[in-house]
This record gives sequence, C-alpha cells and structure tokens, in this order.
Amino acid sequence: MDAPFISQLTGFVDDLRARGIIVGPANLIDAGQATAVLDLLDRDSFREGMACTLLHDNGHRRVFDSVFDLWFPLGMGERSGVDDDAFTPDADGNIDVDAVRERLAELLADDSPQAQAELAAFAAMAVAQLGSYRSNRGPAFSTYQAMSTINPQTLIAQIAAAMAAGAGDETAGTEPLYRRAAADRVQKFRSLIEQETKRRMAQRNGREQVSQYAVPNLPERVNFLSAGAADLAEVRRTIAPLARLLAARLEIRRRRAHRGSIDVRKTLRASMSTGGVPIDLVRRKPRPGRPELVVLCDVSGSVAGFSQFTLQLVYALRQQFSKVRVFAFVDTVDEVTEHFDGPDLDFATAVREMLAGARLITRDGHSDYGHAFGGFADDHLDALTRRGALLILGDGRNNYHDPQLDALTRMVESTRHAYWLNPEAAVNWDTGDSVAGTYSAVIEMHECRNAGQLAKVIANLLPV
Repeated sequence: MDAPFISQLTGFVDDLRARGIIVGPANLIDAGQATAVLDLLDRDSFREGMACTLLHDNGHRRVFDSVFDLWFPLGMGERSGVDDDAFTPDADGNIDVDAVRERLAELLADDSPQAQAELAAFAAMAVAQLGSYRSNRGPAFSTYQAMSTINPQTLIAQIAAAMAAGAGDETAGTEPLYRRAAADRVQKFRSLIEQETKRRMAQRNGREQVSQYAVPNLPERVNFLSAGAADLAEVRRTIAPLARLLAARLEIRRRRAHRGSIDVRKTLRASMSTGGVPIDLVRRKPRPGRPELVVLCDVSGSVAGFSQFTLQLVYALRQQFSKVRVFAFVDTVDEVTEHFDGPDLDFATAVREMLAGARLITRDGHSDYGHAFGGFADDHLDALTRRGALLILGDGRNNYHDPQLDALTRMVESTRHAYWLNPEAAVNWDTGDSVAGTYSAVIEMHECRNAGQLAKVIANLLPV
C-alpha cells in the first residue's frame, strides 16, 4: 500500500470509530492485509472485504456502507461513458419524462446482469439530468427532485406485468409475488439515486459536511423521541441481542453475589491470630433469591416508543427476577401484567391489547404523573416490597397538573431500590411543563435517550 491509501484507510476507520463502531488495532491490520489480495478496482469485493475485517455487528452495516461510500466514492464528477437515449433532450432542451419512465420500467423488469449494470448508469444520468439545480453555492443535486420527477412508485404495476409476461405467467402481474418483487426493485433504484446524489454532493461540499446528514446513527444511538418509523424498526431489532448480552452479564453478577463479598472488618479481626496477615478471607452472607421488579410506565403518545422498548427489554430479562409486575398510565394507573405474561409473547400484540383494554384514561387524556402516582400509592402500594425495586419510565411532563410529590415519596420509601428512566435530555428537564427536576429530588433519575444508554442504565441499576 502507498502512503495516500494508508491515510485513506486509517481515516475511514477513524470515522467508523467516531460513530460508535468498535474497530480494534488487529481489525485495522487485517483490513490492510486484505487489500493486498483484493482487487481494488472491483468496488463490491473491496467493500465486502472491508466489512468482513472491520465489522463485528451486522446491525452496523447500514452505517458502514454510508461511510464507505463517502471515503471510497465511485469516482469524481460526472460519470464518463454513460449514455441513454431516454435522456436525449428535444429541440427546446427539455427531456421527455414519459420516455425516461418507460425506459426505467424496462430496466427494472429485466433481471439480467446487463440490465442491472445499465440501471446503475441510468440512475447516474437521472441525478445529473433531473436531480440537478442551481443553488447559491453553484450546482447541487437532490434525490427528492429526481425521484419526484420520475415517480417510479407508479410503475410497480407495469413492472410486475412485464415480469409476469417474461416468466410466461398469464396473471398480468397481479400476484403478490410479482408486486413485491417490483416494489423491491423500485426501492433498489431509489438507493442508487441516493448513493449517486451523496457522491456528487460530497464532491461539492466536502465529505465532513455531507456526512452530518447522509450517514445514519447506529441503532443503539437513535434518539427514542425523534426517531422515524424506519429508525424505530432498526432499534427494535437490537433489543433481542441486547437482552441476551445483558442477561449473560446479570447471570455472572448473580454467581459472584452467591459467593458473597469480602467482609473487611471480620477478615481483619480474624487475621489477628496470624499476626495481622489476612490468610483466610471472611465473606458476607449472600442474599439468596431473585428480587421482585415493579415497572410503572407512561404510555402516552409522546413517550410510548421509549416505554415499549424498555418494557420489551425488561420482559426479555424477566427470568432474572422472581416476579415482574407492570403498571401503565396516561392520566390514570392500571396494572397490565396479564398482557405481558406467558411464553412466546408477541410483544406488539400485547401492547395493542394493553392500550385497548387497560383503564389508562379517566380525565383529559394527557399525561398526569401526579394523578397516576396518587392512584398507585392508594391502590397498589402493596406491590412494592423491601426485597424489590421500582422502575418508573417517562419524561416527567405533567401538563401543569399537581405533581403529588408526597405520593411518589411514599412509593420510594416502600421499596429497597427506586429509579426513574427519562428519555429526554437532562438539559430539557424542568422546561415547559416538565417537573422532572422536581421529581429527581425524591427519586434517582437517569437520562436514557437511546438503546445504548438504556442497556447501560439497566445493567448498572437492576438489583440482581
């Protein structure tokens, strides 16, 4: 490898590390050695080789691919040798969009290698001819403008029909099999447009500026309160492996706890018979049994995603506790444990049934922590014991209702451990209708904005 390429590779790895992907020195050495045997002109092989040597978690692949495209772009400027008659302008310099759409439908219906290669070139021309515009800083490119002009979503029926005809099927592409395949190919074309747009914009604005909006966050760093549907789906896929990792850690901690920690006072006292040398270590009496856990969560719309992820994580760890009871509220609290009981739980179905069947709203339908705490302290305080723990989930935005601190104090004093996980940034506590800072004077409150923080907090706080 020459010096510029080494600098490019190490810069690429540093960028991955800055985004939270763990890449050790050995991985970097492996990647360097892999470049000696890979054909660097074959971009797909080079990408896969780097992914194999640098990635440990396949869930990070989306971020890896985005960073790779910025550090190892397909080329500079407009692609050479790319041409398609569909983009030939007329006498007035306008492009026939209907001809472009017709040609795109032909390419998407054809799954031959030649058609796939032409599709990549077609996407590059679409960005150059239909996605370009003039900005204050010169020529710019837009995925939205190119896609809205071509509007490939309306071609799915036409593509499905062409695929069915090519397969000798007389159903005219009405079968779901063809519809799904056509939709997937349209999505692939969108990805090609996005990649080409990022490449052209990175050339104009620089890699660092484009990376601020073009590279997604790792699933474990996605903010619960601002995530879109696609991001939440990514986060949901991280919960199961996260729970397995946490369960393994908690089991190790439990085994160590069974041996008991060292009692320093008794050990020193026993060492008097050996001249002050602590030969025999005296351990504290271990606490047998598994603790009980009570979860009290706000399931109103603003924090529903966060509460559901945390409940899903707690449910996955339920074997670490002797009993788990779940209470939910919007403005009124109700026990919903029965919805999360039993083997092979479909969590999405359980949440829907809980929201439909539980008595969570009896007032104005806005979050009312004070009324919920008061109801819990009056009707369910016996659920808390000195052997268990209380976990409250919510942002502490009380919609200017009475916070009822005395009820929360009674709850905290009735259990051995009490924690509050808040999905809002700590700097926003006590702004607007938030009373998080007020509540944090009574209960230990932790900021918990993404899956990474959630796992760290759960692992450190749960009394296992």
